[in-house]
Amino acid sequence: MSVPLETNRRYTISEYFDLEEQTPETLEYRNGEIVAMAGASYSHTLITANVTRRLAERLDGKPCRVSSSDLRVRTGKAAWYVHPDVTVVCGAPQFDPNDGRRGTITNPRVVVEVLSPTTEGYDRGEKFGRYREIDALQDYVLIRQDMPEINVFHRRDDGTWLFLAAQGLDAKIALNSIDVELHLSELYAGVEFAPRPEPPPGT
Repeated sequence: MSVPLETNRRYTISEYFDLEEQTPETLEYRNGEIVAMAGASYSHTLITANVTRRLAERLDGKPCRVSSSDLRVRTGKAAWYVHPDVTVVCGAPQFDPNDGRRGTITNPRVVVEVLSPTTEGYDRGEKFGRYREIDALQDYVLIRQDMPEINVFHRRDDGTWLFLAAQGLDAKIALNSIDVELHLSELYAGVEFAPRPEPPPGT
C-alpha cells in the first residue's frame, strides 16, 4: 500500500523510518524531505541481480558482503538516507545510531547504481556528492541499462577520484577497493537492448 506523502512538510528521521515500514515503496530521506522512488524496469532488475550474484561469487571467502537495495545507507554529514541498488561492506558493518532496527549502514566500501532516464542526472550529480562524504566509500559504480557501459569512480589515497569506463559486452572493469574484476557480458546477461536510432544522413 502506497503511503501518501505531504508536500511542503519536513519529516523527522523517525517518521521516515516508520513510513518505510508501512509501504513496499522505496523511499529516500533528503534532510527532511521524503521522496518515493519510481519502480524499476525489467532490464534494471536483471542487471541488479547479475551484479549482486557476480560480486557475491567473487567475494566468497573474503571479509566483504553484498547487499541489495533493501539496505539503507546514510550518506555524509546531513540527514540523507538512500537505497543503493547494490552495496558492498567490508569488515563489520557500522549501523546508523538513529536506526534501532539496524537496517541502515554508514560504511559502504562500494556502491552500485543502475541508471535510468529519470535518475541519471541525480545519480551522477547530487547523489554522488552525498556519497563522496562517506569516508569508507572507495568505489562508486554507475551502470547504464540502455547499452553496455559502466563508469567507476575510484577514490585514491590522496582523496581525489579516478574515473574509469568500460563499454561493450567484451569489456571488463576493475573494482580496485575489493580486488574484483567484472565482465560486462556477465552483468548484462539476459538484457535485450533496444535498437539505437541511425544518425541522419550527412552527419
